[in-house]
Amino acid sequence: MESYQNLNELQLSVLSEIGNIGAGNAATSLAHILADKVMMSVPQLQIIDVSSMASILGGPENELAGILVNMTGDVQGLLLFLLDEKFICLLVNVLMEEEIDDFDQISELSMSAIMEIGNILAGSYISAISTMTGLNIGLSTPQIAIDMAGAILSYPAAQFGAMGDDLLFIEEDFLSGQSSIKSHLLIMPEPKSLRLIMESLGVNGWEN
Repeated sequence: MESYQNLNELQLSVLSEIGNIGAGNAATSLAHILADKVMMSVPQLQIIDVSSMASILGGPENELAGILVNMTGDVQGLLLFLLDEKFICLLVNVLMEEEIDDFDQISELSMSAIMEIGNILAGSYISAISTMTGLNIGLSTPQIAIDMAGAILSYPAAQFGAMGDDLLFIEEDFLSGQSSIKSHLLIMPEPKSLRLIMESLGVNGWEN
């Protein structure tokens, strides 16, 4: 079974471009949600192992919101958004008109709104993949968990352990008004689906 480490430079470049378009879609969606102009940094795509990912997220005990969406249809796999407390509180303050400043203050209704945001963001990336490849990709109902980074990362690590400890990771910064908010996204298509994406784009061949 292929590992993400087997991706060659051309394939990584293609995935970066998909991430760039998806992030642009996400920024547009966030601008509508926040009723403000949202700027974004150039997305950074990395192949990273689970332990390094936890460090980037502030350590395995750092509390985050994880929004998980499964890909269905022609492409199987999952998307996992990892959003920090500042990002979540900003969304709740704008959407629900609630003044909160930590996870403990989030209501059940606000959690539902956050899941819908995850659905919208996931759709932004899936739309980019579908448009570029012509593949039919669906999304499951989002699931959300607020927990320590190490606990949230244990799920994709268990699901994709056959591919080793490496993950495809996109990091980007969104700027809305005076607020800078960071988004972390793990994109994990199953090996056959990743091959299908590449073949649909006319990019073939794996490094061994």
